[in-house]
Amino acid sequence: MRIISNSYIKTKLKRLQQIESYTIGESTETLARRLGLLPAEIVKLNFNENLFLPKKNLAEIIKLVADECDLRIYPQEEQNKLKESISNQLKVPFDSIVVGNASDELIDRISRLFLEKGEIAVSITPTFPVFKYCAKRQGANYLTIPLLDDFQLNIKQLLASFSNKTSLLYLCSPNNPTGNQFNKTEIETLINKFPGIVMLDEAYAEYAEYSLVSKVNDFENLIILRTFSKAFGLAALRLGYALTNSTLTNILTEKSPLPFPVSSFTLNMGQKLLENFSIVSKSVEELKMEREKLIKKLNQINGIKAFNSQANFVLFAADKPYELVYQALLNKGLLIKKIGKISHLDNCLRTTVGLPWMNEKLIETLKKIFR
Repeated sequence: MRIISNSYIKTKLKRLQQIESYTIGESTETLARRLGLLPAEIVKLNFNENLFLPKKNLAEIIKLVADECDLRIYPQEEQNKLKESISNQLKVPFDSIVVGNASDELIDRISRLFLEKGEIAVSITPTFPVFKYCAKRQGANYLTIPLLDDFQLNIKQLLASFSNKTSLLYLCSPNNPTGNQFNKTEIETLINKFPGIVMLDEAYAEYAEYSLVSKVNDFENLIILRTFSKAFGLAALRLGYALTNSTLTNILTEKSPLPFPVSSFTLNMGQKLLENFSIVSKSVEELKMEREKLIKKLNQINGIKAFNSQANFVLFAADKPYELVYQALLNKGLLIKKIGKISHLDNCLRTTVGLPWMNEKLIETLKKIFR
């Protein structure tokens, strides 16, 4: 690594190195080499990807898109076509849709536009951490309210935290990593009472009992985030969208720092999957059935408590140190997500709902760890 002598650059680098950021972790190939395994021997259950959507179906759509897409031209018409498909699918107005480079980019964009230094960003803990990093980078104060012991919102504390300095509220429902969907009435109360913008992240809504999409125009301060990375199986392409009223749509579109945040190819893939939504919905139903089986089997292991989920992952608590459980699984090629302490639970971990054979390997390995 080169040693920097320029004092201005050194000062800037020191400040930048102090900024918190999302840690992705090792790639499957790097991990396999470290463990002395083949990449195919790693069962990847840490990123909540939809493995139930058949790869062959995506390959067929890729071929169609490759034939139709002219990559020499900037993506303008493709974005409008995708928005039309989203509008038809969700029964929302065309002018309520903002397309982005997955939910992460939209969280970052909204934070840049609606948060200023010294203002307060409000969220819950635990939850998806990207908003925290975006808020802090803006120089905002990041305030979190812990969930109740049943993982529901502490509505009283949240309402008490609101002031004329609270500019942005982030809620993820179903929540990552707990997997539960928050009470609908309580969410609507928070939207009505919050003085600033409310971001409602519905990344896992396809697996859940309800969505607030139909009410997006009932509130002047609500922005709903959706993604193609989960149920739609396009995690590698980075595609998402926001739903809000037309006034906020104009701001999010016209004041975006990136004129073309999503490629033509990606936009076309999203549109084609919406046109073939039956393969998505089939995979969602298959995953939901497997999710219930996985929760039941986890709860049959003495020393594990698995929690009900409205997402494509399951949170479970162990009576052994979570680091020990994580490492024991990793040594067998099973990669899940370390969570740690949540409320009164000290040793929590999260696993994607994998294909049946993946979940079976997870269960059998856990049985050996906990016997």
